Amino acid sequence: MVLGMAVPEYVARIRKLVGHDLLWLPSVSAVVCNDAGELLLGQRADDGRWSVVSGFVEPDEQPAEALAREVFEETGVRVLPERVTSVLAHPHTYPNGDQCQFLNIGFRCRLLDGVARVNDDESVAVGWFAPDRLPPLDEHARTTITHALAPATAASWFAPDSSAFSWGARA
Repeated sequence: MVLGMAVPEYVARIRKLVGHDLLWLPSVSAVVCNDAGELLLGQRADDGRWSVVSGFVEPDEQPAEALAREVFEETGVRVLPERVTSVLAHPHTYPNGDQCQFLNIGFRCRLLDGVARVNDDESVAVGWFAPDRLPPLDEHARTTITHALAPATAASWFAPDSSAFSWGARA
């Protein structure tokens, strides 16, 4: 287990073989909107940053299913993934040195039920935020939110290439 983050068993098995080397992993992120138009965010236990709720897609799991599972596990709320809003690859290095490149599918989700709360050890806080009053967020979370809040008639967004992001800047 990475401090404050559950690591799926299949990733733990791979890590025993490759150590901290880069892994390419499928992931999902949720932009959950409530009836007041607020967004659900979680404050990560591993690094203290606020972010959209995200997680691994596990073997034999569909992305939308993984998303609903992750949101419930981390926040105690049930959501309905309404549409895919972004697809991008982004790097992440965990505090323990594990390196990942996530292929992330961003979804806009509708709140179905539940009261947002810290529901596992991956978050130290969860909360609802007005879109114009978000806490500081990393580039991945900002990009995911921007495209999830685009009109429903907008096409899903795909990163054209890595140079569009600070993490992909080439020398």
